[in-house]
Amino acid sequence: MEVRAKKALGQHFLTDQSIARTIVDSLTRDNPVRDTLEVGPGMGVLTRYLLEREDIDLKLVELDSESVEYLLTHFAGMQGRLYEADFLKLDLHSLFPGQYRVIGNFPYNISSQIFFKILDDKDRVPECVCMIQKEVADRIAEKPGSKTYGILSVLLQAWYDIDYIISVGSGAFAPPPKVQSAVIRLRRNGRSELGCDEKLFKQVVKTAFNQRRKTLRNALKPLLREGIDTLDPVFDLRAEKLGVEDFVRLTLLLTQ
Repeated sequence: MEVRAKKALGQHFLTDQSIARTIVDSLTRDNPVRDTLEVGPGMGVLTRYLLEREDIDLKLVELDSESVEYLLTHFAGMQGRLYEADFLKLDLHSLFPGQYRVIGNFPYNISSQIFFKILDDKDRVPECVCMIQKEVADRIAEKPGSKTYGILSVLLQAWYDIDYIISVGSGAFAPPPKVQSAVIRLRRNGRSELGCDEKLFKQVVKTAFNQRRKTLRNALKPLLREGIDTLDPVFDLRAEKLGVEDFVRLTLLLTQ
């Protein structure tokens, strides 16, 4: 039995075993957090190597019923650890009472949404290893000053250290995607709080980049209350020039 890749689900099955092992090996060993969630296992190319790891307790979430049937048929012990569900709608607190790590070949059409869900649960997710579209990986790992630097760059770098592991060509998949891919690792940094209103921080970052060609003085007009001093030189810059600490400072300026 083979699983048919479904365009609507953004499925491109990794077939290169050496890359599969590299992805699994990138998940830190001897981490005190054993609980691990594989997102979108498909036909189990990562699963077989994850099950060999004695340092993790694996659970899996898969939306595609055909893939679920394949995994139940080809892998022992899937009952009770494999969930047929949409990760974006999954109640992760019911699945894991404490911390857990995330790994997977993320569907490219929802990878940004997956990262936003991880950010919402960042205090319980110390590590994430994933294959995503190379363009998105470059954006996440990018530093300020680049045109690819954006919303996800700032929000993820605020809470995670980003490691760019490897680039992956389209020939490693069936069917081959039209884009290049990459593997990245996110590991929670030492930051416990931003030092500013976190909700406003996210709003500032999103608003600034939604008008990224404008200076912050113009891009942030919807957030500027009467009496806020915009003479600070930071308002002359564009969003792509600001790092995480700059956005924290900017958020504080908007609350004075």
